[in-house]
Amino acid sequence: MSTIRHYRELNVYQNAMDWVVKVFELTKAFPLEERSSLTDQMRRSSRSVCANLAEAWRKRRYEAAFVSKLRDAETEAAETQVHAEVAWRCGYLTEATFRRIDAAYDQIIGQIVKTADQPEKWLIRPRRGGETEKRRPAEATGQPSRP
Repeated sequence: MSTIRHYRELNVYQNAMDWVVKVFELTKAFPLEERSSLTDQMRRSSRSVCANLAEAWRKRRYEAAFVSKLRDAETEAAETQVHAEVAWRCGYLTEATFRRIDAAYDQIIGQIVKTADQPEKWLIRPRRGGETEKRRPAEATGQPSRP
């Protein structure tokens, strides 16, 4: 059984980071008048998913804080979906591209929800002798493997 030592090893983080780059590239084609609104909002929310996952990872000593940061990541992913829909409806994205983004973020949200619903698999618990357990099994989330 492999262990996860860093948030960058999480499937959900890797999936979300892949989409940060894709969103950045896609938004380059948005009109200049959207630069300080839709473009920035979509880029910010996609990046915030990863940032909140990293923060959640560092808050695993406290279940409520851990779950709260995961819920923040979940809402940022949903916000990215909304911005993608707005971009499609305004003609900045094709319907196919919007559907691809929407489906990817549905998967990311599912991974986040599954993790938040099973926090005990991820929490850092004190060990005997005062040491802290830091590693979690990779299979703990049941996340689908990356293609």
